[in-house]
Amino acid sequence: MVNLNINEIFYSLQGEAREVGLPTVFVRLTGCPLRCTYCDTEYAFKGNNTLSISKILTEVKKYKTQYVCITGGEPLAQINCHVLLDALVKEGYQVSLETSGSIDVSAVNSGVSIVMDVKTPSSNESKHNKYDNIDKLKVKDQLKFVIGSKEDFDWSVDVLGRYPTMAQVLFSPVFEAIKPAQLADWILEKQLNVRMQVQLHKLLWGDTKGK
Repeated sequence: MVNLNINEIFYSLQGEAREVGLPTVFVRLTGCPLRCTYCDTEYAFKGNNTLSISKILTEVKKYKTQYVCITGGEPLAQINCHVLLDALVKEGYQVSLETSGSIDVSAVNSGVSIVMDVKTPSSNESKHNKYDNIDKLKVKDQLKFVIGSKEDFDWSVDVLGRYPTMAQVLFSPVFEAIKPAQLADWILEKQLNVRMQVQLHKLLWGDTKGK
């Protein structure tokens, strides 16, 4: 039997990326090798709640949506995450995977939309970025930069110049670190072909677990 260590399974509106605003089932896996300064899911670092793939599917099927987001922590830190992704795609779900990009994404099921977070300098984890992952992203995928300062912004622009991608690029402000309007102004000043996003779930419910 294939098992995964699951932090939580919950139903909410997708707060970020292409499916923002859509009712979605979130499957949050436990554990992450990184410790980003702006992490908002530290509660997922540890825990012991082992569930089988079949049990996870049973929980997902309780909700009337085709959208499932696999998140963490870092989902790919658990090798059996790939088994779950394969099973969800086989069941016909529209699956997204939120990953830090510090682990190779080449084995991810081709039916999954990868949302890869490039770690900016203010995260203190940019040294773990695997930049060769960027070239593996397709049009259906998304490349996210979480911006906490002007330094982060300039650094992100430089990364995009050095690593062009087919994926949609997302720029997001660190919650309460910089004003969204400030990031919007920087994007317009540079005339960047990126999508600015804010975290819808935090606008609606604040910094709340399970939303």
